[in-house]
Amino acid sequence: MSWIRWIDANLLLYASDSSSPHHPAAERFLTSRVDDPDLCCLGWKTLMIYVRIATHPRIFSHPLSPDEALSNVESLIGLARVRLLAEEDGFLDVYREITSGAAVRGNLVPDAHLATLLRQHGVSVLYTADADFRRFDFLDVRNPLEER
Repeated sequence: MSWIRWIDANLLLYASDSSSPHHPAAERFLTSRVDDPDLCCLGWKTLMIYVRIATHPRIFSHPLSPDEALSNVESLIGLARVRLLAEEDGFLDVYREITSGAAVRGNLVPDAHLATLLRQHGVSVLYTADADFRRFDFLDVRNPLEER
């Protein structure tokens, strides 16, 4: 059976940052996705976050050039099993639903945004190193840096 999964920006960043202690595990994880039979979903917001951070000299000790970062994005979206997803009609209603009863503000807003996008598209598995996503009970949050 094929599954639909999402890869968060932090794993893409660790795979590109050779100075990160998480680099080897993230790189292995992403390399293994090439032959994975599961669909891998991404969004432009995630990819642009990747480009913004990977090229930032205050964040990466050896930042990528814009061309290198965009080439990485092109390679990813060129894989046969990768799908790009976007917000659909009713997004705000779903956002309100999944954030009801919780004070979602500040840095949690982008997480809730991504969780809403995943909910709209029926994506239940999220690969991320960000434990904040565990607050969304409909997501199966997996940290491939801890697995193995």
